[in-house]
Amino acid sequence: MSKIMKAAIIGGGVIGGGWAARFLLNGWDVVVSDPDPEVERKVGEVLANARRSLPALSDVSVPKEGRLSYAASIAEAVADADWIQESAPERLDIKHIILAEIQKHCRSDALIGSSTSGFKPSELQQGAARPEQIFVAHPFNPVYLLPVIELVGHAATLTRAAEVLEAIGMKPLIVRKEIDAHIADRFLEAVWREALWLVKDGIATTQEIDDVIRYGFGMRWAQMGLFETYRIAGGEAGMRHFIAQFGPCLSWPWTKLMDVPELTQELTDMIADQSDAQSGHHTIRELERIRDDNLVSIMRALKPRNYGTGELLNLHDARNKSPLPTDISAPLKTLERVIPVDWMDYNGHMNESRYGQVFSNAGDVVMGMVGADQAYIDGGLSYFTVANEIGYLSETHLGDVIHVRTQVLEARGKKLRMYHEMMRTSDGELLATCNQLLVHVSLKTRKSCEPEGEVLAKITALGEAQAKLPRPASMRDQG
Repeated sequence: MSKIMKAAIIGGGVIGGGWAARFLLNGWDVVVSDPDPEVERKVGEVLANARRSLPALSDVSVPKEGRLSYAASIAEAVADADWIQESAPERLDIKHIILAEIQKHCRSDALIGSSTSGFKPSELQQGAARPEQIFVAHPFNPVYLLPVIELVGHAATLTRAAEVLEAIGMKPLIVRKEIDAHIADRFLEAVWREALWLVKDGIATTQEIDDVIRYGFGMRWAQMGLFETYRIAGGEAGMRHFIAQFGPCLSWPWTKLMDVPELTQELTDMIADQSDAQSGHHTIRELERIRDDNLVSIMRALKPRNYGTGELLNLHDARNKSPLPTDISAPLKTLERVIPVDWMDYNGHMNESRYGQVFSNAGDVVMGMVGADQAYIDGGLSYFTVANEIGYLSETHLGDVIHVRTQVLEARGKKLRMYHEMMRTSDGELLATCNQLLVHVSLKTRKSCEPEGEVLAKITALGEAQAKLPRPASMRDQG
């Protein structure tokens, strides 16, 4: 049995709570230390949003949630932790006190990351007992959804940290040289300064600036970033042509990136009033859920393209994917997953088309069991679905954990007939059934043909073993 890993989160605010959720929902035990008497409520609310959204990024079963606890002191929290994440306020004196206390009580091989958005690791390490143990691990909000983490520090320590972060579905970016505010925040500060000038000078409101981003270049950045986007803008000649065409404008006095507007009370009130008019009809928790649902939908849309965050999610699904069933003498558990927000319809439950996807994915597992995998398909042979008879028995809702139990009714020659039962895992309620017929085909002729080699032997053995089982009760009930 593999060891259960433990993360200690020092500081349970928005970022600390996000870290707690990311580790916890990836199977780690988590202990939080924060003197705030409201810490359990605050972390609990962040965790509720994370439970609603993070598992929905996966198309496979997700790890069993770890155990969450709260410690009365830093010493208690870090005593046996594998990863310690400091998410205290951005004051160097406070961080020095906390990091010293952490190192006094933690294991010498524990990883100590700081969520700082601005301080360099050399600043954090001042006076430390073991400087190389402390590094920057700067995340982005919400930590439980956005995968990129900026890592700055000792090379050997960062190598270990990157392995941990990849295993919990994140994208570690090792910064080559330490610099104030690392990479992303320097970029964001430049955009933020220009946005402040546009509001102050009466050129745009907060909503208009947000609209430019979310309806325009923000959608390009979400999947391609800056340079890949501009490479396309250069046309067939690529990046060199783009620079030649648009480079001269960099010397034009368009922006005020080196000139910061004074945040007077008047400008602060203007920005706050415009923001209230833009989004004040939502509570912060409602805005967080809107944000999370949108992020899940965007990130999931990139999975079939295997691009950007879609590629990262596919890799993480592959790590968590359940092994193929091996006991062919019993009904097969072919699928377990969470129902995501982009599967919902206007009636507030799962759209009927998604049931077909669930049962198709369950059928793919049986194909994998008999060796009709990607290599077999690349060789020119596969199975085509020719009929699905789906029975919708009960509503399926957002966030439901479901599993599919499959029984092979016929596996002879060209035919593969399966019966699937989709159930809610929490209470075992039967939600839907599917009688599915597949036919083996040649992808060259697009016509039916007999399976070949190992697939023929395995499908025959599977069919014979499953034929000895009684018909599923739900099938008998339907006549």
